[in-house]
Amino acid sequence: MKKCKIIVFAKELTIQFKREVGKGSFHVTTTIILLLSMASFVVLLSMFVRERVRKFLVSEEIYFTGQLPKLSPLSPYSYFLFNSSSPLPLSRFQNGCRNLRDWISPPNKGVWHSMNDDELMWRASMVPKIEEYPYNRKPKVAFMFLTRGILPLAPLWEKFFKGYEGLYSIYLHSSKPGFTQESLNSSVFYNRRIPSKPAEWGKASMIDAERRLLANALLDFSNERFVLLSETCIPLFNFTTVYNYLINSRHSNQGSIDDPRPMGRGRYNKRMLPSVSLSDWRKGSQWFEVHRKVAVEIISDVTYYPVLRDHCRPPCYMDEHYFATLVSKICPELNSNRSITWVDWSRGGSHPATFVRKDVSEKFLNRIRHGFNCSYNGFRTTMCFLFARKFHPNTLEPLLRIAPALLGYDP
Repeated sequence: MKKCKIIVFAKELTIQFKREVGKGSFHVTTTIILLLSMASFVVLLSMFVRERVRKFLVSEEIYFTGQLPKLSPLSPYSYFLFNSSSPLPLSRFQNGCRNLRDWISPPNKGVWHSMNDDELMWRASMVPKIEEYPYNRKPKVAFMFLTRGILPLAPLWEKFFKGYEGLYSIYLHSSKPGFTQESLNSSVFYNRRIPSKPAEWGKASMIDAERRLLANALLDFSNERFVLLSETCIPLFNFTTVYNYLINSRHSNQGSIDDPRPMGRGRYNKRMLPSVSLSDWRKGSQWFEVHRKVAVEIISDVTYYPVLRDHCRPPCYMDEHYFATLVSKICPELNSNRSITWVDWSRGGSHPATFVRKDVSEKFLNRIRHGFNCSYNGFRTTMCFLFARKFHPNTLEPLLRIAPALLGYDP
């Protein structure tokens, strides 16, 4: 309405201008021209202000109602900033801007999210090119548990982690379909289960689960080392020893050997060429420990994973070959070429030995702790294994009994 009145006013001024010009009044003519210019300026200014106010109100609505511009459900950008299924967290803004802590800090409540695997890998593969962190970063060790369901040896691990908050992160992946049982809220495992899918031994779904664990752990910029463990694993040393060993290591720890036997080279498929040749083919334990740089390379791999997924099928077991071959291909200089998780294959068969209650003793554990020789940062050492498996749930009681004296845990 106001705009219309201004236009009418301008028209009337134009008519008056013509009349005065006809009478030859120069002074009046100049005045009218000035008024016309001012009227035009007022019209343009009002239109500009109106548009700016409209944009401002829309912007405020986005910030304070938590409604983001609509993105495709598969768009990675919807997850790059926020979880697309959740409203915009107002507490994470100061004057409408995000600060550094919002990008580097892990979620306040657990590790659950709604990203699918492609979106998760894409998000986790984002790494800063500047290696020096612009804040006081305390490196952490990410303990990634690949489980069927519950963690039967959890009480032992509770003692292992007690008192070292801020130096570790925990991630649980359950391969049992529909498993939803949660730990007590006082447990270090409470709310640490990531979105999981069924995983079958020897198949690509097992690799998917392990890459899923790595990707979730990479979302926390403080995680520097990444250890893959099963529900049958136990620690062989106290937390301080394990932490210092891993954080100060110059190498990742992934077994990777060229096995000439039928269970090694005999599993190679020529269809893997040209990406993977027979000379590239490696075998090793799936229970790896890797540095952050190697972890990023693993979850970013789109070259070798599809090749092994399509051409390494039973009797070729992908979990015994994928990581060993990949690390050997992309970063052999960063690998110690050994596993730090001990298992016993001396009994033969397709699975390592399982230890029960009667097997557990201080002598038995000390033999694993110091009965081997290996290289650590260029020096010989007898501390080659930090973890061991497979321990039956009935070993929990004797393990808890000898842990204080052997491993230095609180009784």
